[in-house]
Amino acid sequence: MTASTIAATTYRAAMLTMACAGGLSHPSRAQQILDTQHIANEPTEMTMTSPVAAAAAATAAVTTTRKLTGYDFYRRVLKSAKHIVAPMVDQSEHTWRLLSARYGSHMAYTPMLHARLFSENAEYRNEFFSTSEEDRPLIAQFCANDPETLLRAAKLIEDQCDAVDINLGCPQGIAKRGHYGSFLMEEWELIYKLVNILHENLAVPVTCKIRVYPEVEKTVEYAKMLEKAGCQLLTVHGRLREQKGHNTGMADWSKIKAVKEAVSIPVLANGNILYYEDIQKCIDATGVDGVMSAEGNLYNPAIFGNIHPPVWQMAEEYLTLCRQYPTPPSMVRGHLFKIFRSCINDYPDQRDQLAKAVKMDQFESVTAQLRSVLEPIAQASSWDVTVPSSEIPNDINGYKKLPSWVCQPYMRDPVEVAAKQAQDAVEELNEGDAALTPQEREAKLAEEAQRREELVKARQERKLAKRKRKEVQKEREAVTKKSRGVSCTKCFNISSTKCAQGLCKNCCSETLKQNAAGLYARGITIDAMKDQTIVEDLQVECPAHGKGWKLMVPYSPATNVDVSATPVEAAAAEPAQA
Repeated sequence: MTASTIAATTYRAAMLTMACAGGLSHPSRAQQILDTQHIANEPTEMTMTSPVAAAAAATAAVTTTRKLTGYDFYRRVLKSAKHIVAPMVDQSEHTWRLLSARYGSHMAYTPMLHARLFSENAEYRNEFFSTSEEDRPLIAQFCANDPETLLRAAKLIEDQCDAVDINLGCPQGIAKRGHYGSFLMEEWELIYKLVNILHENLAVPVTCKIRVYPEVEKTVEYAKMLEKAGCQLLTVHGRLREQKGHNTGMADWSKIKAVKEAVSIPVLANGNILYYEDIQKCIDATGVDGVMSAEGNLYNPAIFGNIHPPVWQMAEEYLTLCRQYPTPPSMVRGHLFKIFRSCINDYPDQRDQLAKAVKMDQFESVTAQLRSVLEPIAQASSWDVTVPSSEIPNDINGYKKLPSWVCQPYMRDPVEVAAKQAQDAVEELNEGDAALTPQEREAKLAEEAQRREELVKARQERKLAKRKRKEVQKEREAVTKKSRGVSCTKCFNISSTKCAQGLCKNCCSETLKQNAAGLYARGITIDAMKDQTIVEDLQVECPAHGKGWKLMVPYSPATNVDVSATPVEAAAAEPAQA
């Protein structure tokens, strides 16, 4: 090995070491710094003559490191990602991101994290955020309406992700109540501050995810404002804030195209991605750099892999990852319901078991039961799961005809169609009931009532468990808050905030008792002490810790001993001035 080669190796090693030593605890962030400087600053073999010179050059490079922006950031750090897993509340967690990466996703976002809770509550951080080396590239998303709070939260995570995203698109009621997401769309000045404070103070770039306005011109101006504030990558969901639930409708790709043509930063598109071939259709129609999938990915985690795998296969792979990376039961249950959505209603027993499941063994049992009934159906079928999704023909409505035992997208019907289907289902049910005998009808109703009762009970148990977890959390927070209090002036315990003497409970009670006993020994009766806080400059009552004359001996409410007439010589202790 030549001296120049050794020096080059030393340079890169020194760069990585110093980047980590500089507070970047995650190696990928240190590597990002190294990559930032590699092209412009790395000495050539001709100029690098010794390891000592290489180390010195590395020091200078780290010192002058700049944050990657725009397309430099998109290409070098995000590796020009085309297939992106969207940020989804309680659904794009670490385990799901790893599963999606196995099937073609190039990058993923964390679930939406609440900035205030994330900055204040360690338990919240531990429950809702985790990552690993293979979970890259990764963008962490926050919702917030206060710039300083957002910055505090982002600072806690900047060395564990590749960028921080601001949620400006959530249309749900909880976002309206919390005043964040798409309900900030009328407050451009505040949004500018949220973006700019991260741009100016974070070690990683800031990105944004938005929804569109009814007017394309306003949408374009909105995007330009975000770019000016410091946004380095913009995701545009082509739906209005009002488009959600049964009113979701279609995303407007033309508005996404207009944004892409108006800004100079990378743009990702979100909306209308049901199948693999929709990705390229969206890119061709809008010119975006990449495509994000939310619901399409939830119902078919292999959407980016261009296949429709058996539902039990995806469920088993996901649960195996959950064994490796512990995941909250509510998230696991939600994912399994979506994976099995196309067939779960055909198996009410397993559906009810899944609704009640809270442990990994229970989730695995339901999956095994469904596999035992679905796999024989699949084996008897002529369907080939290895056929690429893009080669499966669409019907006249643009949908693929797929067997119920494979992962497939969830298509919402228009409101009027859904209402008609519901009415037809009721009529069909009534016709079926008409053919039953009275005894059969009664048995069926009893069975349905029992199933509803069990589901309600399971839901109540989950709510109770959640309430207990919150109570434990509040107790822990109270202990944490107490630990930050002022120490007692007589011992090392924490003083009570309501204590008039600034003492802890034990010290205050003892002081009150001694003061009352000393006063009593000097001839001050208990009647004279009653309703008094201070007698002869001595504290005899505290709003936090009681009355001293009740604590002194020989007074006892239980024995009803009257000592108000004569002083007790045995209680001739000196008063203990606080």
